[in-house]
Amino acid sequence: MSAWGRPLSPLQRLLGLLLGVLLLSSTCLGPVRAAQQEPRIMTTQLDHLPAGLFYFDDSPVVMLHDHHRGKLLRSPDAGVSWAPIAGVPEGEARLFWQHPYDSNRAYVLSAGRKHWYSHDRGATWTAWEASASPSPWREQLIFHGSDPDKIIYQAEACKSFFECDEVAMHTTDGFRTEPKLLRSASRGCSFARASELFTTGEATLDERRIVCIVRGRNSPWMKDTRVVYSDNYFEDETEPELAPGRTVKGIVRMATVKKFMVMAARAERTDEMALYVTDDTKTWHQAEFPAHKVEEGAYTILESTNYSIQVDVMNTKPSSAMGVLFTSNSNGTYFTRNIEHTNRNQDGHVDFEKVQGIQGIALVNTVKNWEYVEERGYQSKQIESRISFDDGRTFQGLRTKDGDTLQLHSVTDQRNAGRIFTSPAPGIVMGVGNTGPYLKDYKDGDLYVSDDAGATWWKGRDDAHKYEFGDQGSILVAVYDEGPTDEIIYSTDHGHEWTAFNLGEKVRARLLTTTPDSTGLSFLLVGSKEGAEPAEHFVFAIDFEGLSARKCDERDFEKWYARVDEDGEAGCLMGHKQYFRRRKADASCFIKDEFADPQPQFEECECADADFECDYNFVRDGKDCVPAGPLVVPAGQCRKGEESFMGSSGFRLIPGDDCKRTGGAQKDAEVERPCKESAAKPPADGKTRHAMSHIKGDQVADFFYLERTETSAGDDETILMRTDRGQIFITRNHGETWEELKDAFGGDKITGMRHHPHFNDMVFFTTESLKVWYTTNRAETFDWFEAPMDANRQGLPALRLHPTNKNWMIWTGAVECGDGKGSCHSLASYSTDRGDHWETLLRYVGRCQFIPEEGRGRSTDMRDQAKREQLVYCEQYARENPHNELQLVASDTFFKEHKVQFDNVVRFATVSEFIVVAAKEKDSMKAAVSVDGWTFADALFPPDFDFPKQQQAYTVLPSSTHAVFLHVTVSGEQDAEYGPIIKSNSNGTSYVLALPHVNRDRNGYVDFEKVHGLEGVAVANVVDNVANVRETRQKKLKTVITHNDGAEWDHLPPPKEDAKGKRYECDGGLEKCSLHLHGYTERRGGRAAYSSQAAVGLMFGVGNVGPHLKGRKDSDTFMTRDGGISWVLAQEGEYMWGFGDQGSILVLAKVAEPTDVVLYSLDEGRKWEELRFTEGKFRIDALTTAPSDNSRKFLLWGLDMDDKESLTTVALDFSGITDVPCRLDEEDPAAGDYDLWQPKHPAQDNHCLFGHVEEYHRKRPEAVCYNGRRALHVHSIARNCSCTRQDFECDYNYVRQTDGSCGLVPGLAPKDHSEICRQDPDTVAWYEPTGYRRIPLSTCSGGHELEYLEDRAHACPGHEQEFGQAHRGISGAGLFFAIVIPIAAASAAGWWVWRNWDGKFGRIRLGEAGGSVFDAGSPWIQYPVMAVAVVVAVLAAVPDVAGRVWRFGAKRLGVARGSAGGGLGGVGRYTTRGSFARGRSDYAVVDADEGELLGEDSDEEV
Repeated sequence: MSAWGRPLSPLQRLLGLLLGVLLLSSTCLGPVRAAQQEPRIMTTQLDHLPAGLFYFDDSPVVMLHDHHRGKLLRSPDAGVSWAPIAGVPEGEARLFWQHPYDSNRAYVLSAGRKHWYSHDRGATWTAWEASASPSPWREQLIFHGSDPDKIIYQAEACKSFFECDEVAMHTTDGFRTEPKLLRSASRGCSFARASELFTTGEATLDERRIVCIVRGRNSPWMKDTRVVYSDNYFEDETEPELAPGRTVKGIVRMATVKKFMVMAARAERTDEMALYVTDDTKTWHQAEFPAHKVEEGAYTILESTNYSIQVDVMNTKPSSAMGVLFTSNSNGTYFTRNIEHTNRNQDGHVDFEKVQGIQGIALVNTVKNWEYVEERGYQSKQIESRISFDDGRTFQGLRTKDGDTLQLHSVTDQRNAGRIFTSPAPGIVMGVGNTGPYLKDYKDGDLYVSDDAGATWWKGRDDAHKYEFGDQGSILVAVYDEGPTDEIIYSTDHGHEWTAFNLGEKVRARLLTTTPDSTGLSFLLVGSKEGAEPAEHFVFAIDFEGLSARKCDERDFEKWYARVDEDGEAGCLMGHKQYFRRRKADASCFIKDEFADPQPQFEECECADADFECDYNFVRDGKDCVPAGPLVVPAGQCRKGEESFMGSSGFRLIPGDDCKRTGGAQKDAEVERPCKESAAKPPADGKTRHAMSHIKGDQVADFFYLERTETSAGDDETILMRTDRGQIFITRNHGETWEELKDAFGGDKITGMRHHPHFNDMVFFTTESLKVWYTTNRAETFDWFEAPMDANRQGLPALRLHPTNKNWMIWTGAVECGDGKGSCHSLASYSTDRGDHWETLLRYVGRCQFIPEEGRGRSTDMRDQAKREQLVYCEQYARENPHNELQLVASDTFFKEHKVQFDNVVRFATVSEFIVVAAKEKDSMKAAVSVDGWTFADALFPPDFDFPKQQQAYTVLPSSTHAVFLHVTVSGEQDAEYGPIIKSNSNGTSYVLALPHVNRDRNGYVDFEKVHGLEGVAVANVVDNVANVRETRQKKLKTVITHNDGAEWDHLPPPKEDAKGKRYECDGGLEKCSLHLHGYTERRGGRAAYSSQAAVGLMFGVGNVGPHLKGRKDSDTFMTRDGGISWVLAQEGEYMWGFGDQGSILVLAKVAEPTDVVLYSLDEGRKWEELRFTEGKFRIDALTTAPSDNSRKFLLWGLDMDDKESLTTVALDFSGITDVPCRLDEEDPAAGDYDLWQPKHPAQDNHCLFGHVEEYHRKRPEAVCYNGRRALHVHSIARNCSCTRQDFECDYNYVRQTDGSCGLVPGLAPKDHSEICRQDPDTVAWYEPTGYRRIPLSTCSGGHELEYLEDRAHACPGHEQEFGQAHRGISGAGLFFAIVIPIAAASAAGWWVWRNWDGKFGRIRLGEAGGSVFDAGSPWIQYPVMAVAVVVAVLAAVPDVAGRVWRFGAKRLGVARGSAGGGLGGVGRYTTRGSFARGRSDYAVVDADEGELLGEDSDEEV
């Protein structure tokens, strides 16, 4: 069983089963009994329980793993004698692997680079070495299905403590020589022929093809991982098209299941996964599950057959885990439902097991009271056992010979190693359970036996026992399992009669096992004495060879059929009669054919109704199979006006059924069906469509897009809307029709609606009571939980949600608020099961929230990783007194333990990978930054700077480039607000000036906007008249743009011509004749971002050409196609805009004027066409589309001038223009429908940005096709570039001069760069400051490396000789990273952060108070770096500054090390408090009481 949700290796399972690690002293106590009629026992005493015990198949050789001492012991005689293996030093054996296809081979892996192999069942061992240590993340060894010498070694290579990468290596000679590098940046590799059954269909490919999951193109994050294959050990590689016409990103799992290979992919903002299946690695199909979605951690690939895949899909909350069992067709793509309400546990284990060796028989446990369990949780399950004799087509209850109903404990309650019920012994089945209507506790169970493959059962022994099978079922062995025992029992007549014998020691049984094929007469029992000090443990070797001297002959065997009817006649099963030559139950002999597996025989049967089941998307209705939904139409049918198509009859032959077909009509023969029953869409006719809807209500209060992702199975475009009257409406077709959800909430009045900021399909609905309704499946069904108390009265968000665990939440409520004693305060509670149970987190709190894992990496230690996920920050009043100062406390144990991070905290915020804290310290303020959540460093401000009495404010701006951008408010007077933007180094601790005089408004919003999808490009508006703006209160604004992350800023060049084709009438160069755009502070509700993540390089803006920005009435709409380098006039006047199908559809709508048309373009704005959508007039208030901008549908919100009493929407549908998907060929981009577009810096001609040339996919404007839901991504880094001035910014205490150079701020000293020698003792040299530091994003090398000069190099103490030899000392890159990363390493490509951040323009505003004490000539204006300490004040988090960073720091095999971290992030578009929001969470309200932006709080506030 493979539980992909939480995979466990065999070693981990056995480790958990045996509860300890091994420490063996080889003390043989000799035989306990030697009588002829009793088994022979040899006892070996242990000091600890074994971590692993392994048989070599078809041999008596057993290996025992002493994990505690790191060594292995070997027994050549089935456990009678033991000895440490020779050749592997003690302490080195960390992992033990057996070759799955060669029973002679085994491998020992250490924690380092030296390992060992054996080709003679562990008798001798040979060392081999690799250049990297074993991977802590994946299975370390992957074996070829037919060539035992071919092995993939998955490892982790570390250049330094902070820089590690996963690599795959390979050997073709069984490690006789050192393995070679196969693929760097791997995330798991496998041979195509990873099982003996899988084949590509070509012998050469079977031998050589290797498939790998690898890191994304220029991205370390899971969302961008890809799958590639190679037939020449990755001298070259190919990315296969998993979906029609396209590759797939976000591959997270890969597995070979019998003759199938399965890939699992997951997109951002969802836990829904897509499974892609192949049976040859050439052709892939997406697996389809009718009416169910597959979620990460919520599906388990079960023990499958040679002809189908069986998957259990969880469809409930984890606390009440239940699932649905599906079986695929013969190519693994279409799955049909077998049985519902299967019993699962939270680890992904499912109560399902096939009867070994017999086709079509399986046992499963289901939940009888499933409706009650969904309400009440896991503990109340009433489990019943079921069995199928037709491979899951039908199930029935288990029956004893007395007719009683029998229930058995299964996989979720496993008490022994190996299979639960069966072995290769034909038809012999055992289990622990009870009779009655449902399963009782394990200790209330008895041992039951069946010898007809589970058809009938009888009680073998009272009480629960561990059990095993031997000699092909001739002997059954069991040991008491409810407490200590000194007896073991056995039966030689299929469990009817049992005989006991004494072990010689009274022990608690831990493990009972035998050879994997159950053909021998030797068994091993591991037990321990309870209560003994020190602990005593034993391994008993039990040999039944002497019980019977006679070997069975032919008269002792019977022809046993696997299935018989009520009359005892052989029945057909899966198209044949299956039988075995089996020893009779009453025969007094042993088979004694050790290691000879029983072989089934077959008799052919003709096809009958029992050989057919319901086809994909059909369900049983009596004897018929009827459609469960719209039918899938074969390609090419129902396309050209046909009224019918040839489709499924509703039946299919059960996969693997080999019945003999006879003449006449076939049950699964295709039948003619009407096209109207199909799911086929009408063919594209080149036309656009529109639909107007009127909704009762005065105003829209909230609406959310529940957007599908790349891995989503459906194609609906769902929107939820709440009106000001509390009504909830839903549309599944992007607004074409709306339906009110009248009965979804049990009559409760909905007072609020909140979209989960990290999971698209999840929405919460608050009511007037404590009841909170929610949906996890796009409003298909609704559930509720009861909040622990009323919402708090401090205006804090009541509900905070975890970024990766959707069932985790924090509720901040009000307590002691109605007693009149004045003790009202806030209390935080937490739940890890979606509100089923609540526990107190902390009392007397302010704001509490989960801290995302950005920058903190992932740990190889599962316990450490769990703590990382549990990290919570809370503001708490000191000594639980609301009159005291607030402290910032942190805990990763849900406050069972905690640490006070800061006293007298003002506010904290999470900003990309940074955690920023503002705290009071005596009469001043300080800011501190952390990237790991625990260690903080003070933000580095100029020395000897006193904090002024009157505080100002600053705003933390969105950042995607591995630096903090702060807007410092130096003038807070109304209508005269402005200040500089300063930028941090890569750990957020030292700041330099990026841009002075940037405009902001009274609410803290700033005219600064990152351009989506492009590295380091941002647009800002600056105040040009700072000298007199406080007197005039009339700002004169100019728009500027940066192409190198704030290091340099330029004016926007005007279009070459106006609407009349003439040159714009202004002179004086760009200073007096440039393009100016209205910024964020002027947007209606914050909508209409300049750019879109999906439409790289395209931007819109409303503004004018001239010396300054004019009013909106004097503005036109402009656009750029090259990331802001050149602009054109799109339309005269003010328009709102929308990006569709990733920029291949552009829509413009007139702002706030009655109209009947919108404009659209299909060629990036080169030509515009009108779409008339009404006969009357319509005032458009908002234009929206799916948050990812990949839909071909748009929605107009506004007022129908002929019906002013209703809310009105107009759905615009462009999907009829074409139904041809665009073709993307990553290997040969020119062969598809895309161009490779390269962004550039306007001052450079070589397309270099941040030290490299980057290439993006952009659909050709003339291509008549659509992009669809797939996220187009960076194609490649074409090349790295030499360094230029554009790769550097001014260093700490330096400021940019008028000539563009960096000069030292008068009165300040450069930073002491010799500090690097103390921080890193291995550093050879340090360099004097030059005034420049490298932009964190830059990857340039050579050229003008301005951050160090050769004549300013100095030797670090103790390295003078090395310095003299090297001349240049360490590399510039080494010095750079050593200087700017004094706290923690952080090496992500910043564009990934922006790509993963789903917000667009929200801000974090830190503090504000009264008017300003500064004037225009103040030195704080000249040297804004010094003003940082002035403006550190109240900190508030906002939704659109969520992101990801490549951060290392983890443990591998007990050694602290690093690997990638990450998770889901970002929040979706939504509106707040009655206003429309066009951007992604780009509108945040101002709390009237505090004057603080809710920011991120408003994401999750309920």
